[in-house]
Amino acid sequence: MRNLTYIKTAAASAAAFALLGAVPAFAAVDSETAYVLNTFSFLVNGALVMWMAAGFAMLESGLVRSKNTATICLKNIALYSVAGLTFYLLGYNLMYMDVSGYIGSFSPFWAPDDAEALAGTFADGGYSASSDWFFQMVFVATAASIVSGALAERIKLWSFLLFVVLLTAIIYPIQGSWVWGGGWLAEMGFSDYAGSTLVHSVGGWAALTGAIILGARRGKYTSEGRVNPIPGANLPLATLGTFILWIGWFGFNGGSVLALGSAASAIEMANVFANTNMAAAGGVIAAMIVTQIMYKKVDLTMALNGAIGGLVSITAEPADPTLGMAILIGAFGGVIVVFAVPLLDKLKIDDVVGAIPAHLFCGIWGTIAVAISDPEVTFVAQLTGIIAIGAFVVVLSTVFWLILKFTIGIRASEEDELEGLDKAELGLEAYPEFGQGSQSF
Repeated sequence: MRNLTYIKTAAASAAAFALLGAVPAFAAVDSETAYVLNTFSFLVNGALVMWMAAGFAMLESGLVRSKNTATICLKNIALYSVAGLTFYLLGYNLMYMDVSGYIGSFSPFWAPDDAEALAGTFADGGYSASSDWFFQMVFVATAASIVSGALAERIKLWSFLLFVVLLTAIIYPIQGSWVWGGGWLAEMGFSDYAGSTLVHSVGGWAALTGAIILGARRGKYTSEGRVNPIPGANLPLATLGTFILWIGWFGFNGGSVLALGSAASAIEMANVFANTNMAAAGGVIAAMIVTQIMYKKVDLTMALNGAIGGLVSITAEPADPTLGMAILIGAFGGVIVVFAVPLLDKLKIDDVVGAIPAHLFCGIWGTIAVAISDPEVTFVAQLTGIIAIGAFVVVLSTVFWLILKFTIGIRASEEDELEGLDKAELGLEAYPEFGQGSQSF
């Protein structure tokens, strides 16, 4: 599980302090206090990650057209709710309970250690089981949010939500068990601190297969090969969403220390926060510079995705790099986004919000970069994990998308797409005062 990472880094930090003599010895807290602090960390950082759901909703709402705004808002609050239910009924134990190397147990979550804690028995480095479940659950919701933005404006609501059930109940927890559940990839040395591959690339692969099978929005690409830009309705809202995601990412990466019951874990969390922040900053500036050079203008949407690309890139290892290295890792993520967005357009793969470049491509880069900052990790192990998880997600996602396509259908009709999914599927408008049917009273 991910607490193996904490044990390794905490021990290394303590050893370094002892050798350097740079700080006085810290008095160890008792096991109950450590238990409370660890649980508190999970709850607060989990709440920050849950706040990312609002960030995704605002970012996607700003980058779709106004006629699809209410639908994208509904999808984001619905997918978060679906992820909670599936991770309780199946996902958590499938990911963490009795992992045999490739898969966990098919059973609902329960809290086996809380009774012992209430009786006064506290394991060293322990925490409430429910706090752990909550923290892990908000991660799976993040993976589903990535798919929502990429396939916006032309996918049916209920078809999308059925895929979310399959993603959160089956795809995400099984591949997660291979690493964070202590499965075969963890045993061979693959490292992904907070989920560049396990969360972001998984969502990116699912979005990529869905975008290919679903097809592009009406009018996005012409038969002559021309790309017709379809601007979003509200760039201030998209900017707000990016800032919310940036804030939430401190919980995403910081909470993945998995402890706050010692000075070593507190120092590690501080390093993670600082590196996460600077990687995002590097992504923004790099995206701005590259777009200025390439297009003679700075593109706001590229800068926003540059921030996300930087955040995704540092997520695989936010504890080990120096601040300078974190900036470079994030900056390279920002550059990847700028080049990957037009590449997808050339391939006629329509990604409404740029989720595939920011989450999939930068997730791959960030996972490879772990071998640069952590000498204990090898490129072979990282590439093996990337390929294995990517193949698993692509195969299962393709099967699930095709089943949905040839049964209930996944694509909205041309009439519904033209009218907008807000009216077609919800029977309302996000901005009724500006709609065609608005009236003055």
